[in-house]
Amino acid sequence: MLEIQQISKTFFAGTPNAVRSLRGISLNIQHASFVNVIGTNGSGKSTLLNAVAGSFLPDSGRILLNGEDITTQSEFRRARRIGRVFQNPFSGSAPNLTIAENLALASRRGLSRGLGWCLSRQLRNEIADRVRSLKMGLEDRLDNPIGTLSGGQRQAVTLLMATWVKPDLLLLDEHTAALDPASAEQVIRLTHEIITRDRLTTLMVTHSMQQAVSLGDRIIMMHHGQVVADLTGAEKDSTRPHDLLNRFDAIRRSDQLTPEVRDLLQRQYV
Repeated sequence: MLEIQQISKTFFAGTPNAVRSLRGISLNIQHASFVNVIGTNGSGKSTLLNAVAGSFLPDSGRILLNGEDITTQSEFRRARRIGRVFQNPFSGSAPNLTIAENLALASRRGLSRGLGWCLSRQLRNEIADRVRSLKMGLEDRLDNPIGTLSGGQRQAVTLLMATWVKPDLLLLDEHTAALDPASAEQVIRLTHEIITRDRLTTLMVTHSMQQAVSLGDRIIMMHHGQVVADLTGAEKDSTRPHDLLNRFDAIRRSDQLTPEVRDLLQRQYV
């Protein structure tokens, strides 16, 4: 379970360039829940994932993972329990190492390191089996540097790396945004299969309204560092892409109003 309690973050505080990226965000995400995070540009959705991953220390609030306060934990310590796939297919892996070597390193996440062969015959066979499940023909290319793969292939292997050791939490930061449509569809299929099979607690930032409505069990919509909609259950199931687009249009129209008119409308429709 992930608990986010009143997390706030302002970058460049005290300067004319100050940006209030998170404004008292509070969320509870249950075990095995698959939550999609959407929002306008600059809404704070990727900043929220970075806060959970430990990329920076929040100004206030707490983050708890399975009851443990990880607010001040370093990013590398959290990585023992948190798997992550980035938007850039070239992040999250070592390009000059082979596919097998990258996956061998991923298999040791959270375990002690020492001198010894990282690729035993047993592990290599297991790697081949898991890579074969991707259905990309990469099981015959295990000795190829991962940097030679296409974006879609690399993102699929990175997803496998992030989930090789079942994480307490999986973070997906627009992990198909840089891919062509066919590759994005293939990676999303793999994402759904792995999350469903292993019942992973997942927080996914996406720019695709179709992904938001068709995947997972919850949609969080952010704007100006705040949660402006939280759709679950029947409401989420009945939501279609055009419904989300209509919500975005309403937000944009509201932004164009003066604060006085916006307050008046809010009082009329509460």
